[in-house]
Amino acid sequence: MSASDLPPQLDTRLQTVQAGSTILLRLPNGDTKAVKIDKDSTVSLGRVGGFHANDLINEPFGRTYDIVDKKLVLVPPRTLAEVEDTDATNELINDGEFVQPLTLEEIQALKQSGAHASEIIKMQIEQHANYSLKTEYSKEKYKKRKEAKFVHCFRSVTFMNHFSDTRKTFTTIEPTLFNVCDYWFNKDQTRIRDIRVDALSQMLNLANIRPGGKYIAVDDASGLVVSGILERMGGSGRLITICSTDSPPSYPVMVNMNFKTETVAPVLSSLNWATAMRDYTPVGPPVDLPSDQIKSERQKSRLNKRRAASDLLNGTREELFAGEFDALIVASDYDPYSILEKLVPYLGGSASIVVQSPYVQILSELHSKLRSMPGYLCPSVTEMWLRRYQVLLGRTHPTMNTSGTGGFLLHAIKVYVV
Repeated sequence: MSASDLPPQLDTRLQTVQAGSTILLRLPNGDTKAVKIDKDSTVSLGRVGGFHANDLINEPFGRTYDIVDKKLVLVPPRTLAEVEDTDATNELINDGEFVQPLTLEEIQALKQSGAHASEIIKMQIEQHANYSLKTEYSKEKYKKRKEAKFVHCFRSVTFMNHFSDTRKTFTTIEPTLFNVCDYWFNKDQTRIRDIRVDALSQMLNLANIRPGGKYIAVDDASGLVVSGILERMGGSGRLITICSTDSPPSYPVMVNMNFKTETVAPVLSSLNWATAMRDYTPVGPPVDLPSDQIKSERQKSRLNKRRAASDLLNGTREELFAGEFDALIVASDYDPYSILEKLVPYLGGSASIVVQSPYVQILSELHSKLRSMPGYLCPSVTEMWLRRYQVLLGRTHPTMNTSGTGGFLLHAIKVYVV
């Protein structure tokens, strides 16, 4: 098979910023903000400033911009020659209580006397006993920490005016699954059921998600699981999601992924729990009427829309009932065993079953039930643990703060019982 025959994964989502997209921006303080880019509008980033959205449309992701009079000026990337290469370390620095002679009372007195905040920071640096021993990177972090402290504590007009003159920059973040998952985990991890980046990647690997596969998903994690499946499918295959709403589910995470409509629409379909049952009986107005009972074009148009929706629903149900799906991925608030009872019959032989939960007790009970049933091979429960590292020249170390867990996973394989 040639490279041109393979569905390229990069074609699943947009590669440039488009009008109507909701994109992620990294601000100077390190925070990530989601903004919608509408044509002929102005995007506000709070203290960082605002800019004309048209300046960002059709631009590739990953670039850094300065905001100058609401216009964007591209900041060229740093070259390798500009990266600091140093042998200095912080291992001999002892940050005790006497390294900073300038006391809080003296700082307050300087503030009341009208001293500029930048002057106070400069005095702190000059009187710091170990400042000269720090690496350039540590010095920069020290300055930024002091600046953030003064902004939060003092908020004086002169200080804010002083820092309003500094460069106002931001960076557009490429909407990869890693970046979007990381953004939502930091924003509201309960909304995505505590699914961290490592947990999501393990779910997709255990389910063996690949282009051309057929999958069933129950996603109560704001669409994070569905987004991961769609990105790995690369616009080829079939994904049926089961939800609790009558209308197609709203997946807010998918908005940040900036998927192409033409690659997602043919792949993704949704059913609710009622329509996913074989004994479902439609409730609603008829989709067909005799021609002599159609009194207007408006009524005819409504009937055509109902017929199209009914045909789409029936087609999706027939696909589900035909079975032979390659995997079932569940991240739901409902009892997982009841979900497996209803959906596992539609899986093919050797299909993977992956169930995620923030709580180990729920999966432990499910694990005990599946072990006693011959149709499930090798059920197992795992817990993810992740340690992030800062990897920079001369300053590599693990991050000091990390999340406790990314939830728990149960994995099993369906087998036919003779």
